[in-house]
Amino acid sequence: MLDTFEKLKSIPFPAIDKNDVDTLQVNLGYRCNQRCLHCHVNAGPNRTEEMSDKVIKVLLAVLEKRKIKTLDLTGGAPEMHPQFCELVARASQLGVRVIDRCNLSILLEEGYEHMADFLQENRVEVVASLPCYLEENVDKQRGDGIFQQSIIALQRLNALGYGKEDHSLTLNLVYNPQGAQLPPPQKALEKDYKKALLARYGISFNQLFTITNVPIKRFGSTLLSQNQFEPYMALLKNSFLSQNLEHVMCRSLVSVDWQGYLYDCDFNQMLHLNMMSCDSQKKHLKHWLEDDLGHQSIQVLGHCYACTAGQGSSCGGAL
Repeated sequence: MLDTFEKLKSIPFPAIDKNDVDTLQVNLGYRCNQRCLHCHVNAGPNRTEEMSDKVIKVLLAVLEKRKIKTLDLTGGAPEMHPQFCELVARASQLGVRVIDRCNLSILLEEGYEHMADFLQENRVEVVASLPCYLEENVDKQRGDGIFQQSIIALQRLNALGYGKEDHSLTLNLVYNPQGAQLPPPQKALEKDYKKALLARYGISFNQLFTITNVPIKRFGSTLLSQNQFEPYMALLKNSFLSQNLEHVMCRSLVSVDWQGYLYDCDFNQMLHLNMMSCDSQKKHLKHWLEDDLGHQSIQVLGHCYACTAGQGSSCGGAL
């Protein structure tokens, strides 16, 4: 697979510092029942990396000691981790808001049929990937049959009370562009999604998050192989808005990999751009139990233009 890292290193980006951290975004492992073209994690059915019980114990201790407000669980498919349910339950008992970044089709897989009910019982917020409301586009990006599976899963979540106007059980959807372009305006696209999904399938949801594709890993390799890397980077840089720097997710979020090491964001995690201590030691969850992170500098490279172009992009959608 072609790698964009060396190219990204040569692209300067404005310096920014971290503020107070209120969110831990934790990658429980790379195993997934899907293998999407845009996946910056290179997740798939054959990946075996997963967080150990020892690291999960430290994670729970950090949540409690550092008074973290939000635990944002990712993968792969985070539900495929054998300790997913126990971690969610323990975090919920601490009063932590828990988000599950769900690919929807996992809720229909053998052995995971209970998962939708579990999410409801623990009032977990669901952020679900659905890159389009058209079957052809979704299956092209995520695999044949994924759209129909996603629709069935969304209908089941709706039946459990997710996606209603009172937001008591939150169901948000995620849109990724099909290729090397910026997402359309989030509010307008959200209206189109809501209209189409309700009319065709009786599905409702709370918000749509539009997320810009970041030129790393699987998507970055595709750009290089199609000679689109430079044009895409030019698009991102020409669309840069400095006001987005105030709201990028890395300022209030810490990303944790399956081994417990810390990063400024999920994308830096995939590039192995660790948060570093003053003695150049890679920071780990266990270090955070002892020392506060402080308002340190954020590791930036050229890929950071993806989060600051146009309307901006974060795990919570447009900025």
